[in-house]
Amino acid sequence: MNKDLDTALVWFRRDLRADDQAALYHALRHARRVWCAFVFDTELLAGLPRQDRRVEFIRDSLIALDAQLRALGASHGSEHAGLIVRHGHGAEEIVRLVRQLHVQAVYLNHDDAPEALARDARVRGELAEHGVALHGSKDHVVFERNEVLSGAGTPYSVFTPYFNAWLKKLDDFYLSAYPVSRHAASLAPVPEEFRQPIPSLEALGFETTNLHQLKLPTGAAGAQALLEEFLAERIDRYDVTRDFPAVKGPSYLGTHLRFGTVSVRQLAREAWRRTQAGSSGARVWLSELAWRDFFQQILFHHPRIVEHPYRREFEAVKWEKGKHADALFAAWSEGRTGYPLVDAAMLQLLQSGYMHNRLRMVSASFLVKDLGLDYKRGERWFALKLNDYELASNNGNWQWAAGTGCDPQPWFRIFHPVTQSKKFDPQGRFIRRYLPQLAKLPDDLIHAPWLAKPVDLEAAGIELGVDYPHPVVDHEEARQKTLARFGVVREAQAAKAVAKAEKKKRTAGVD
Repeated sequence: MNKDLDTALVWFRRDLRADDQAALYHALRHARRVWCAFVFDTELLAGLPRQDRRVEFIRDSLIALDAQLRALGASHGSEHAGLIVRHGHGAEEIVRLVRQLHVQAVYLNHDDAPEALARDARVRGELAEHGVALHGSKDHVVFERNEVLSGAGTPYSVFTPYFNAWLKKLDDFYLSAYPVSRHAASLAPVPEEFRQPIPSLEALGFETTNLHQLKLPTGAAGAQALLEEFLAERIDRYDVTRDFPAVKGPSYLGTHLRFGTVSVRQLAREAWRRTQAGSSGARVWLSELAWRDFFQQILFHHPRIVEHPYRREFEAVKWEKGKHADALFAAWSEGRTGYPLVDAAMLQLLQSGYMHNRLRMVSASFLVKDLGLDYKRGERWFALKLNDYELASNNGNWQWAAGTGCDPQPWFRIFHPVTQSKKFDPQGRFIRRYLPQLAKLPDDLIHAPWLAKPVDLEAAGIELGVDYPHPVVDHEEARQKTLARFGVVREAQAAKAVAKAEKKKRTAGVD
């Protein structure tokens, strides 16, 4: 095809792969010379701990991406293609690079987080002043923004009808891969003055973590290895195994999805193919991909949820505050609540940056419904610790657990942490992995050590309050407090229903 541009720049962000990459594909199709760049944005890095697995994951994945781009260029006779990596203010670095390379257009993939939208708008304005266009593409979801709307043309607020519409729209067009390699001859050599190695963690102000000890592979090749194993061994039983934290059931692709080292189109395509062949496990996993899309479109249409409950009546809920609340939060975040499944989940998060999905629900419910703490405190903690942290899903899931969000778990439904433990870790295998001090307790006592007889505790070598804490709250008492706490919501909902009925009567002309 005839190219309408001489030069273009691809700005990589949450899409760290060269295969099936929308922005890269469009740039290569439209420009004769294309460079690729990534910025370690000092604004985003500033609030992170010095040991952050995500920064190490990104850095390792950039090394792999650079190698991918070099290989793609070389396969088309272009030597010295690769990735330009900067460390500084994201928007400023990109604008500066555009001017240095005399670029005519910048290509990027969408990011619907409010801060990212504001940043991209600023960049668009600054580039326009220099006569440079900014082109955005969908890449991190199957359907975005306004692609799946209700019959009335409004965003869905309940997942099931959204998923039904999502499935109805799904077809080969939306699942097809972008053939990047077909156009890779446009990859331009990186000018010599920009041929710098990927900055070290130390140069970025960070330290090595236990990422590699955790055996979480990085880069596009790492994602493909995890995907192949999941498809070969577990996807068809995902619906049966996904709730049991001691069982190897999940795909473990969350971090790769978050940073785009794997294409969501590829994942959905594989799941859709198996769903059509009758795999119930694949259908459930496909629905998890749709939940990601659902939460992304909620964030795009309702950015206020970053700071406020989706359902406004929950603004009236009074959460526990003060020193005692802080002590409860510390016990929860450090795995010292005295409830073994909750503590094991929180220790898994601290030690690995990963938490099993069932345990995310259990630990979130415990923070809000047992401890009476604001869900936003837990949301911020997960944002700091999760390898796969992503704003839309994290916010959506925390608001679901708190009962404040769209399509929520009802606020009066309160997980019993011991019941959940007995149901989803019946032999206590997961608990024993992260709480070895409880390992000698029999299966029927490990879920609630405080109910064990002194002779059983002595036989297991446990002194409550020394080797393992007493429960920080009594679940039944906490449950009653939560029902009372959320009583203001019941009152608000009742008032809203009365107002709605009155409006209906007035509209109908009834007195």
